[in-house]
Amino acid sequence: MTSGHEWTDAQKSALRWLDGNLATLSVDHLTIWNFHEPSWREYKSSAWYMDRLEREGFAVERGTAGMPTAFRARWSNGAGPTLAGYAEYDAVPGQSQEPVPYRKPREGMSPRAAGHTDPHSALGIGSFGGFLAAKHAMETHGIPGTLVFFGEPAEKMCGAKPVHAAHGYYDGLDAAFSFHPHSFPALTNGCFWDTTSAPYWSRIYTFACENPETWQNEASGGSVTHAHATARAPGAIDAVCLMYTNSKMMKESMLPHTGSWTINEFIPIAGQAAADNIAPGIGQIQYAMRAPTLAMCEAAFAVLDRNADHIAAMTHCTVEKAWITRTRAGLPNHAMAEVTFRNFERLGAPVWSEEAKGFARELQSSLGLEPMREPFFEGLMKLTPPWEAEKAFRAQLPAWQLNYAADDYVDYTWHAPTVRLYVARPTLQAPEPGYRYPEWVRYAMGGVPACIDPMWSKASAVIATTLIELLTDRAQLERAQAEFRERTGGGVGGTKWVAPLLPSDFQAPIGYRWPEYVETPRGREWTVP
Repeated sequence: MTSGHEWTDAQKSALRWLDGNLATLSVDHLTIWNFHEPSWREYKSSAWYMDRLEREGFAVERGTAGMPTAFRARWSNGAGPTLAGYAEYDAVPGQSQEPVPYRKPREGMSPRAAGHTDPHSALGIGSFGGFLAAKHAMETHGIPGTLVFFGEPAEKMCGAKPVHAAHGYYDGLDAAFSFHPHSFPALTNGCFWDTTSAPYWSRIYTFACENPETWQNEASGGSVTHAHATARAPGAIDAVCLMYTNSKMMKESMLPHTGSWTINEFIPIAGQAAADNIAPGIGQIQYAMRAPTLAMCEAAFAVLDRNADHIAAMTHCTVEKAWITRTRAGLPNHAMAEVTFRNFERLGAPVWSEEAKGFARELQSSLGLEPMREPFFEGLMKLTPPWEAEKAFRAQLPAWQLNYAADDYVDYTWHAPTVRLYVARPTLQAPEPGYRYPEWVRYAMGGVPACIDPMWSKASAVIATTLIELLTDRAQLERAQAEFRERTGGGVGGTKWVAPLLPSDFQAPIGYRWPEYVETPRGREWTVP
């Protein structure tokens, strides 16, 4: 803990609670890390949180907004501000890794199975620990207020938060906390300032060849009564192939060559016909886009929609277009960033033990590198004021681009003043400029307590002390809310407010053939549609 103003008694209680529960929370983190469940299929992970929150005294609403692996947990200590945070717990297909210093997918599991990358296991426990510590301090010191803790599945698809927002679950919040392991070298420990996360839109196109017999029926195969001798309808495989290739070729024509934007594809279903004379009946392709502005997202998906219509006609298919997600751009809040970073400064940056450094050196050795005396990136121990990190963002972006990368936490920012907190995750020092470690290196460290615990435990401390400050110093909270009202032109529903982009009756896309684990007579298996 660094020098500075003294902590209040309530903040000291929260920090003592965290110190006393660090070992338990470390085991909890590994529990979620070892579930390694992918988007929309986080059944064990979400159940763990819901059961645990109920034991901690929270009232838990399960399956919120029609999402089986989402939840909202509430705990109140009397009339006062309502402060929110959340856990994420989805892992990423194809990124399976054991917590060992060499490349090794999970034992007994497909190498294509999911693994925690950011890792969301630590993201969730970091926030969870902070809220439990704040609850303890509120009880001990009689601090009134309400804590709301959400379970947010499918973040890698930016899935749950825009659905929760559309269904009204963020209404009535007074402030919100979003924690994420560091993603930017210039912001290892700190908060967003003006440049925040960009919109993320995703849509799935389903092509179906429902009536293949009507394709060129005037050119029938004479008197043959079945389809062997007829010209087969192109069908859904051709539709998906044409959608993929033509949209890929038109990518440069979708948007101007300025700003940072990406479009990526995923094919969950292709064909579903096992005979050569039967037209493939169904195919799907999903597009996911990150772009700096909503207008850019609209322009690109207008092209994709038009392509889908024409390709459906070409292949004798129908096409169904369904949104997977549509997020807004992030709204900054300086007041929330200032109060959070001030507490971060008093706590100091995370520190890694010799045990963690030893594992890091083993990683370097396994890659044929000379182990370093200080194997971690030196910036991990540095705190960067939000306004200083902002300068680094502005130096690499066009002046007009105010949003960068993507994360669905942005939907919180339009319903309450929200801080985006970053804490350094274990990252190895490059042996030379331009060297890039393989991704499995980071994933392996996510399952090693000595490596990952300093990150999430520091996040817990920052969140807990800031929650207590906002609950006990109402002037700080009012500053954040006044700024929120100014930025939105009057608060929720104001003249500059952006409403949720999904309808209030939106059905979450849980029914698609997303990758998942299944139980079979052979045991637990990983399936890819």
